[in-house]
Amino acid sequence: HQHTYLRYECADSFGLITSSASSKAPQSNSILAFGSATRQRPILLTTAGSVCMGFHLRTTEATVKIGHREELSGGVGTGKALNSDLIVCLDVSIQDHHESCKVATGWVDGAVRVFDITTEEMQSDRGSGLVQSLLQESYGQDDFVMREPLVLNGHSGSPVRSIAFDTEDASRLASGSSDGAVVLWDVVTESGLYRLLGHKGGITDLSFAKIESASLDMLITSSLDGLVKVWDLNGQCCIQTIPIHRGEVWGAAIQLIPGSNSLSAGDVDTTDDNRIRLITGSSDGQARVWAVKTPKRYSEKKDEEDGDREKDGDSDMKPLEAENLESVDDVCHYMGILSAPPNVSSSAERIACIHFHPNGKYVGVLHANSKDVDVYLIRTVQESFKKKQRRLRRRKEKSKQSENKPDQGSKKGQKRGMLDDPESDDEKSGGTEKNSLDRELSPEQIKASDEFEYFGTARASHKVKSFIFVPYKEQGGGVRVVCSLSTNALEVHALIRKAATEGKEATVHANKVSTMNQLGHPTGIRGIQISSDDSLACTVSKTSTKIWNIAKRSCSQSLTPSIDDKPCYGLCATFLPGNTHLVLGTREGHLLLLDIAAGEVVDYEENAHDGAIWSIDIRRPTTKQPAIALVTGSADKTVKFWEIEEQEDSDTPMLTQTRTLEMSDDVVAVRYSHSTDPSKRMVFVSSLDSTIKVFFEDTLKFFLSLYGHKLPALALDAADDDSILASSGADKTVKIWGLDFGDTHRTLHGHEESVTDLRFVKRSHNFFTTSKDGTVRYWDGDRFEQILVLNGHFAEVSCLAVSRTGAFVLTGGMDRQVRVWERTKDIVFLEEERERELEQMFDRVDQDEQDTAKLLKQKEGDADEDEGMGDEPQSEAAVKKSVLSVAAGDRIMEALERADQETKESAAFRRSNPGKTRMPNPLLLRKEPPLYMLWVLKTIKQAELEQSLLVLPLSHVERLLYYLIILLRRGRGVEICSRVGIFLVKTHQNQILTNRGMNVPIRELSKLVRLRLAESRDMIGFNLAALRAVARSAANKKESFLQYENQGNDIWAGLGLGSDLAAAVEGRRR
Repeated sequence: HQHTYLRYECADSFGLITSSASSKAPQSNSILAFGSATRQRPILLTTAGSVCMGFHLRTTEATVKIGHREELSGGVGTGKALNSDLIVCLDVSIQDHHESCKVATGWVDGAVRVFDITTEEMQSDRGSGLVQSLLQESYGQDDFVMREPLVLNGHSGSPVRSIAFDTEDASRLASGSSDGAVVLWDVVTESGLYRLLGHKGGITDLSFAKIESASLDMLITSSLDGLVKVWDLNGQCCIQTIPIHRGEVWGAAIQLIPGSNSLSAGDVDTTDDNRIRLITGSSDGQARVWAVKTPKRYSEKKDEEDGDREKDGDSDMKPLEAENLESVDDVCHYMGILSAPPNVSSSAERIACIHFHPNGKYVGVLHANSKDVDVYLIRTVQESFKKKQRRLRRRKEKSKQSENKPDQGSKKGQKRGMLDDPESDDEKSGGTEKNSLDRELSPEQIKASDEFEYFGTARASHKVKSFIFVPYKEQGGGVRVVCSLSTNALEVHALIRKAATEGKEATVHANKVSTMNQLGHPTGIRGIQISSDDSLACTVSKTSTKIWNIAKRSCSQSLTPSIDDKPCYGLCATFLPGNTHLVLGTREGHLLLLDIAAGEVVDYEENAHDGAIWSIDIRRPTTKQPAIALVTGSADKTVKFWEIEEQEDSDTPMLTQTRTLEMSDDVVAVRYSHSTDPSKRMVFVSSLDSTIKVFFEDTLKFFLSLYGHKLPALALDAADDDSILASSGADKTVKIWGLDFGDTHRTLHGHEESVTDLRFVKRSHNFFTTSKDGTVRYWDGDRFEQILVLNGHFAEVSCLAVSRTGAFVLTGGMDRQVRVWERTKDIVFLEEERERELEQMFDRVDQDEQDTAKLLKQKEGDADEDEGMGDEPQSEAAVKKSVLSVAAGDRIMEALERADQETKESAAFRRSNPGKTRMPNPLLLRKEPPLYMLWVLKTIKQAELEQSLLVLPLSHVERLLYYLIILLRRGRGVEICSRVGIFLVKTHQNQILTNRGMNVPIRELSKLVRLRLAESRDMIGFNLAALRAVARSAANKKESFLQYENQGNDIWAGLGLGSDLAAAVEGRRR
């Protein structure tokens, strides 16, 4: 007889404002993006574990939570569970004309998911998708929570670490993964265009760029292999590789800087007025500036005047050409290093990320492990030109004065201009000449120091992971920067330039505008508790304790417990009956009593223990024992018992110690048993000597000693009926003990790391465990079986709490998130679970084999390159073989066989029963065979269609082409039939050429595809013209303010009807 269990699934997660890099996910530069950039409602989106969180920068409240549902193989589960993957990066394309925005996210499993969200949902006052629950309706937002994103699979299982929309064409999206592959996607056709190959390390940044004069459509990628590559997207090839960075390139940003054509051509080179600048940051801590210009090969084709100007530019580059560092096809030209003035302390660590302000006037540079974001102002063309002239003048003066009186000369120089002197001195002393390229820059050329001026520094309170500029203008001039901190918080800083007054220069003031840290812990969560009415949860971390409203997933109180202004390091907590107070045990050995509503410490026992208080448990009051009692276990080798009493002069409770139990070793965990009879109640104590001792609670008399764990038991819990005790240890095992004789019932294995917490579900012998391996597991204590493995945390899980009824479970971990697991009505079948685990294991092995094959191929490729045979293709089709695409291929084959069978049977029926009609086949959904094939093709996801067609053998391809011809003759499913037909012919070109029998069908297909696509094009053109006419007519009405009396006019008259065929159709309708 098999026992049945109900499935627990992840409904929601909360507690993350911005997630950090982990062992699974690399740090990305694109973890912040604006979903709405208006001044009234600026919504900032951040990556927060399995979801994207949106925060309103003015009110600092969460407004939107975007996540997707888990797709379990074989239709297991409710299909409503929150995914267990992790978002690594995101980018947003706001489409004002559609009143929507597309949020593209890159995931740790190599998928790219694009969410389409309306402006109304993004800016909703109630918030969108903030509560996601499987138990009750999520406040009428079920459609938002359950909406499926567009899934693009093209990266072979390695995390997508950078993603970017094309700002000019929002349908194009580029993504780069940790294995160095770059994939271009078309979001409208929902498919991958191609994959660009060439990088050997993870892609850190992607940027689209266009040079109109040379009609160059480019993508610039930077990678951890130390290269920056410029790709021509029309030719799908690399046109320039920049190899000069020392070490990995961690960030790159490109921006078109709009100019102002006020200077005459005689004063300055106006061809450079709309400048494009690329800034790259590498592990040597230097930000290098590059001018992105039309390649010389293109510019040579220009007229004579431009040619003369180009020659002047050539003279600047001669030293480089002498060393063959620059070719006529190069797009990026080196300009120098971006450096802060000497009086500003700058970090020498590697550069973490670089971002431009959307208006192109500012650029920010962030170093790794730094609290500072350095902001530079970009000078206009005229200002840069003046700065260059001033620099050249100073250079001449210095060379004259150095011959005569060097000391006086430098003093004189100091008086000339305070702003530019430090840089001039730097050049003179060779401060920037560490780089050979700097020495070879012509003095006549405009350098980075001429164009970029240090503006100010935004200093955050903790290390900054990434930052973004607020897109709208700052009142009074200046700029706002949002910093994402390593402490799971966001900070907004304003840099405002104060105008120059008499005797004082213009200064830049940086000040912190707001902080968003209410909704998350700065460090990992150490303990979690649920109140007795299941409405509140308490989470404990190093310096903060937070009270959460479970139903709303919102933080109702954030406490920083302290004694005499000294912060306390919280380790464990428990609610007192009534849920108005909380007892907290700390690492310093203090015991604190906190009032939840007031958010303050009302009573404390300083140095209640001499060591850390690792564990605390409460004994609920009963009729025989009305007092509330607590037990604490500490590293000072004692277990202490406390009672809560009311203070005489007020209603506030206070702690009084009643008894102490001395142990032979440090105490790791203590628990009360559940019996209400005082004589039968027990206390379980786990100590550092790996034993568990059981005492009677009333007399503290020793009852049992439980041996068996090889390392200390970190958590224990007894079932409701006190018949069994379960303990989980640092030795990765879970042991179940009988409490009658202290015998070991069973040792359960499954976790791969220390098992950190364990709790029984009320009124059952089933229990949950959490572990440092990042999983939560559900076990049956009677049958000694593992029921479920719950994935979702991306760091070690340290604590869990089960609700009173067992309807939901909360788990907290070192990734600072709390995940909500809810009990569904779906039944778990253990065989199915084992099969799924095996499937996942095989997938992992398959992936490892593919990775190994790729590495070997790469090594062979490197060897070939050394021998001078490196002629590998630079791009390939962006498809990824997956279980789903193979399954879709099988479905097409099965459908073809069914359709063929039905065609034969219906032909036989017509021959034997002339004049009679055959009943439609229910297996073909009562459709004709060609229409059934069309239905099957339409049900396959667009992104997987091509990959699934590759599975088909040639005999099936012939049959499929036969059905496509029938469908195109009838004019059904023109777009999908044309796409499938063209793809099949391209793929099987050689086989089709050798097969004489295919000649006639291919000719027919070619004719039909052309005819039907021309018809579709004409129809769409006709409709577009009609819509434009309607728009024109509406606009004229608005402008004229006349009474529109003549209703009989035909607005289509005289527009022309596309093709003769369309005209015939129109005539037939009349």
